[in-house]
Amino acid sequence: MVLAIVGMAGSGKSQVTRRLAEKGLPTIRFGEFIIREVQARNLPITPEHERAVREELRATHGMDVCARLALPQIHALLAGHPAVIIDGMYSFSEYKTLKDEFGDELVVVAVYTPRAERYRRLAMRDERPLTPFEAEARDYREIEHIEKGGPIAMADYLILNDGDLAALNARVDALFEQLMQERSV
Repeated sequence: MVLAIVGMAGSGKSQVTRRLAEKGLPTIRFGEFIIREVQARNLPITPEHERAVREELRATHGMDVCARLALPQIHALLAGHPAVIIDGMYSFSEYKTLKDEFGDELVVVAVYTPRAERYRRLAMRDERPLTPFEAEARDYREIEHIEKGGPIAMADYLILNDGDLAALNARVDALFEQLMQERSV
């Protein structure tokens, strides 16, 4: 099973991914492909450089470039694990590439947090905090330019993240148990 975690910025995708990884599942973060390219160009790791490289790679190689780069690693990890977590599947093109490759073994989990709460969390985070204006601009950019709404709309499961960390972890644990039972993984 390929378990892709999707959602808007500040929804809690990283926490969901961490919780699943605690269960022994390996994680592939699509953003790492971008970071490696930024480093290969000897540029500082900044949101601006990451965005510029990401946009250039997608313009040159297609919106699904990260998914295609990840395929060999996903297959290799599936050989030794019952499931692999994908953190950072953003574009609908990435979704389609993974769906074509893995069919029903691709399970998409959307993490949803109300917008006002996401913006509050983004303003408070230690790494790269965003003002509400910046957060809204990021939402628009991700929906309009990187097809982020597609994978969220196609999700197989939804985790509501509108409470504390304990509540989120309990929901992730319940979903994980359900998936393991349903799929006999």
